[in-house]
Amino acid sequence: MVEGRGAGAGPARLTALGLPPAALAFALTAAFLAAFVRGLAGFGMAILLVPLLGLMILPVEAVVVSNLLGLLIGFSSLRQTWSEADQGSALTIGGLAMLATPVGLALLHATDPAWARLLIALVAVLAFVLVLLPPRPDGHRPHIAETGATGLAAGALTGFAGMPGPPVVPYYLRQSIPAARARASMLIVFFATSLASSVAGVAMGMAGMQQGLLALLLIGPIWIGNRLGGMAFGRVSDRAWRWLVALLLAASGIAALVRLIP
Repeated sequence: MVEGRGAGAGPARLTALGLPPAALAFALTAAFLAAFVRGLAGFGMAILLVPLLGLMILPVEAVVVSNLLGLLIGFSSLRQTWSEADQGSALTIGGLAMLATPVGLALLHATDPAWARLLIALVAVLAFVLVLLPPRPDGHRPHIAETGATGLAAGALTGFAGMPGPPVVPYYLRQSIPAARARASMLIVFFATSLASSVAGVAMGMAGMQQGLLALLLIGPIWIGNRLGGMAFGRVSDRAWRWLVALLLAASGIAALVRLIP
């Protein structure tokens, strides 16, 4: 459903998806930019894309489309990403996150919206603070309990806020591992959460033909932007990449805090 789509909107002024041409062009541009950030940082597509799409379609539809796009683009590079990732931790975190996503959805439905916005903002800010802490010593490996808690938290936040990143990003960035391995590991986890969210969206009747068609239309700029972002990642130092990721987390925290303002 498109906001503002009323009886006065003539068929000639709308595309086949019910969006005005200018809005569709805006969506294509937003998809490209969000995917470029994803390719460069390893996450951040939903942080940028959902609010922008939400200007043209209902917020819940924007989340559904973003999840579908995350799933489609994740498939396109899954083999290479898997080969570069820390497979043990990515598989554990991703699997637990998929199991915990329905729990997050249930918590969202049971929580007062005002409290939900506050909790989401606190989690986003906490993640930024954790990233700024000194990294773990060389050779340190997180305990299995920390890995499991990260997966459960990522899944709960996927369902509760559409934000699996806050627990996952500090988990990998604070380890003394190459940026390429951290980025690939995060992409595997986020592919798993996109899969869980998309399945849940279909099962709950939130994802239909209209959202699927919009996702298919946007996959072109998503693929190009993600590919160019991945190419740019190879030219960025580990230190610069870690600061970029920290800035993205800061942006998500600020956005969450802004939503608290009446």
